[in-house]
Amino acid sequence: MSIKDSSDILKSTQVIIEKALSKLGYGEDMIELLKEPMRVLTVRIPVRMDDGKTRVFLGFRAQHNDAVGPTKGGVRFHPDVNELEVKALSIWMSLKCGIADLPYGGGKGGIVCDPRKMSFRELERLSRGYVRAISQIVGPTKDIPAPDVMTNSQIMAWMMDEYSRIREFDSPGFITGKPIVLGGSQGRETATARGVAIMIHEAMKKKGIALHEARVVIQGFGNAGSFLAKFMYEAGAKVIAISDVHGALYNESGLDIEDLLERRDSFGMVTNLFRETITNEELLALDCDVLVPAAIENQITIHNAHDVRAKIIVEAANGPTTLEATRIVTDRGILLVPDVLASAGGVIVSYFEWVQNNQGYYWSEAEVDTKLRDMMVRGFDQVYELHQVRNVDMRLAAYMVGVRKMAEAARLRGWV
Repeated sequence: MSIKDSSDILKSTQVIIEKALSKLGYGEDMIELLKEPMRVLTVRIPVRMDDGKTRVFLGFRAQHNDAVGPTKGGVRFHPDVNELEVKALSIWMSLKCGIADLPYGGGKGGIVCDPRKMSFRELERLSRGYVRAISQIVGPTKDIPAPDVMTNSQIMAWMMDEYSRIREFDSPGFITGKPIVLGGSQGRETATARGVAIMIHEAMKKKGIALHEARVVIQGFGNAGSFLAKFMYEAGAKVIAISDVHGALYNESGLDIEDLLERRDSFGMVTNLFRETITNEELLALDCDVLVPAAIENQITIHNAHDVRAKIIVEAANGPTTLEATRIVTDRGILLVPDVLASAGGVIVSYFEWVQNNQGYYWSEAEVDTKLRDMMVRGFDQVYELHQVRNVDMRLAAYMVGVRKMAEAARLRGWV
C-alpha cells in the first residue's frame, strides 16, 4: 500500500469517527481525542542476516486509546507497512473491540520487510528484535499483540519467548495467536473466517436468502478467504469464484474448494495453476448473492461500485470499500456488512485466548465457537438495529456502536 493510500484510509476513518461521535452527541474535544492514536512508537531493529551483514529494519506500534482497557491488535510483516497505515488500523481495532464489547482499546504494529525473502532464522531474529524494541510499552495489562498480515503462530511463539526472557517470568498473556502447546486457543486460526461466515448467515436472513441456494464470490484466498471458502462450501453454498494476486477462478456451477485448498501454496496462491482465469475487476462485477472482499484495501470504489451485482457485501478485508462506494452500494439496496463488524472474529477469539491464559483454564473448540457466535450475532444485531432506527448506513452504524463505549469511558475518567 502506498503512503497516499494509507493517508486516504486514515482520513476516511477520521471522517467517519467524527460523524459517529457527532451523531452520538459528543463535541469537538472528544473528536480530537479519538481521531488519532494516543501513542505511536517508531523503532529501528538491527538484525544479523545469514550472510553475516547487519540490516536495520523499521518498525511501528500504535496504541489508539486505553480508556476501556489495554490496547490489542496484530503485528504485520510487509514491505508496504507505514506509520499512517498502522495508525488507521489501530483505530479500526478500537472499533472492533467496541462492537464486540471487549475490555480493550485498539493497537496495531508492523515491520517494513518482506518475509518471503527471509530465512527462518532471520525471521526469528527480527521477531525477537521487535519485542526488545517495544517491550517498555507492551504487556498483558498494557498492549497485547497478535498475528496479522504475513505473521503466524510461530512468530508469536518467538515474540512470547523473548518477552518472557526480558521480564524473567512466563508471560503467555502477553500475546495471542500462539501455538496451542504454548497457551494458544482452540479456534484461533479460523476465527476471522468463522466470524465472517456468521455475518453472512445473519445478512442472508435479513435478505431472505437460503444458504444452500446462495452463490458466493470471495476475493482473496489467504487465511481468511480460504477458510471462509471451506466453511461456505461445507455449508452447502456455491462458491462460484475466488481470487489471488495472479487472477481469479470462476465457475457458475461452483468451484471444487477442497481441490483448490489442496493445490494452493503456503501464501494462498492457486490461480497460477490454471489457464482459464478472469481478472479481479471481473470478479467484483459477477452476478452473485454474496460478495466477500477478503484481500486488500480500496477494491470497491466510486469507479466500480455501480458494477457490483451482489445482494450482500461482507467485508473480510480491512477497508476494501471506500466511503463513496459505501454510499453508492447502500443507495442501490445492497446490504453491506462493514469490516469493523465482519472481521471482528479474530480479536474476539484473541480475547478468549487472553482470558484463558489469565485463568490457566482452557476451553474446547465447541465452547469457543459457541461464545464467538453469540458475540458476533449480538454485535450484528446492535449495528443493524442502529442502521434502521437512525437511518444511517451500516458502516456509520458500526462506527457509532464501536466508538460509544470508548468515548463514555474517556468521559467518565475525566479525560474530556
